[in-house]
Amino acid sequence: MTVLTLSECEWSWVSPSPEHSLQAGEALGRLLRPGDFLALFGELGSGKTLFVRGVATGLGCAPDEVRSPSFTLVNEYVCGDAPAGEGTRRRLAHIDLYRIRSAEEVPGIGWDEYVGSRYIVAVEWAERASQFLPQDHLRVRLEPRESARRRVCVEATGARSARILRAWVATLGVRLDES
Repeated sequence: MTVLTLSECEWSWVSPSPEHSLQAGEALGRLLRPGDFLALFGELGSGKTLFVRGVATGLGCAPDEVRSPSFTLVNEYVCGDAPAGEGTRRRLAHIDLYRIRSAEEVPGIGWDEYVGSRYIVAVEWAERASQFLPQDHLRVRLEPRESARRRVCVEATGARSARILRAWVATLGVRLDES
């Protein structure tokens, strides 16, 4: 069993394969609720869309429908039934800011409609909207390594995202050394 040290807000590991990254995203997706926000960082081909496909799967969306919204900027997905007590189906807004020219364009894509609302939001190229990111969000950086491996670095920026991060680590079966 892997033993990692989890600081109050950060965790990283090496994903050995795209399948592992997909499964990690799926485990995270099962924990997310409307209003949760994922800011994704990484160069072209680092696995951001694959990771979002995993998150969507965890939410109950059909993974084959999840595509990079590079040309449309936003794809919306209505996912499976919400957990007991939430009442409605969960919605995922998958935003890709690769094609925007400046941060001034961010409000024009309907940003306020998605953030802090009934959607779970996953934003690729989130650094292009840094001034618009909600205060409490989960930052996921994917860094290519040799072969198909990826280093995944995750940072929580507030109380809700820290709870999500701790629960996510626990669901992946990692024993934590919190010393």
